[in-house]
Amino acid sequence: MKSTKTALTSGLLILALLLAAFTARPPKRKPTLFLIGDSTVKNGKGKGDGGLWGWGSYLPAHFDTTRIRIENDALGGTSSRTFQTKGLWEAVRAKIQPGDFVIMQFGHNDDGALADTSRARGTIKSNGDESQEIYNPLTKQQEVVHSYGWYLRKVITETKAKGATPVVCSLIPRNVWKDGKVSRATDSYTKWAADAAKQGSAYFIDLNRLVADKYDREGEAKVGTVYFTSKDHTHTIEAGAILNAATVAEGLKATKGLALSKYVKK
Repeated sequence: MKSTKTALTSGLLILALLLAAFTARPPKRKPTLFLIGDSTVKNGKGKGDGGLWGWGSYLPAHFDTTRIRIENDALGGTSSRTFQTKGLWEAVRAKIQPGDFVIMQFGHNDDGALADTSRARGTIKSNGDESQEIYNPLTKQQEVVHSYGWYLRKVITETKAKGATPVVCSLIPRNVWKDGKVSRATDSYTKWAADAAKQGSAYFIDLNRLVADKYDREGEAKVGTVYFTSKDHTHTIEAGAILNAATVAEGLKATKGLALSKYVKK
């Protein structure tokens, strides 16, 4: 009888230990979607800056955030080059884990000078492998500057090396019009972003075209007053950021084979 009680007690103890181990197990980590880019992705600290907003601040509304977390690491004023040379990309890369996602959107600031005394953030205008050595007056060091596409391809390669999925977005269009149509970057930054994504086997969303199509349908007068202010043709106000975020979500849902789309709300 005593041995039976001892066995029963031991069994209950083992069961209790197993239950404790199971309940103490940390919850499964949710994948993270990292957003990197310039102020059109996050303006200021992500809470609007003078009424101007980036689309990254409104993208979480389109996701099931009980299943995925979204981290907006974009920084205003950066280009595909300076986001890396300032160490911002390295800080993001250090946090990436297998199963995560990275959406990148650069281009608005890549059009600047390669070496000037104010920002020195420009990149070579292509997706090629050409480079140019310059003296950077801001860092007071020599620097080898590469093409816009080269910097994107570097991020793509390093994202994939971490076991994560890279997604390249072409830059959103500015509020600049000609003959009743919004100006597009079809033969420049959109093309180079698409080429870089293809070369790096990354997913690509032509955000420039998708948003420009919507602007064209709504017309110059509405776009200039509802989505922008008359003082800024690059940065959207809240309504414009909401529109652009919705367009990003639509682009993700329409991209075949992209696992990130399963987290987007229907």
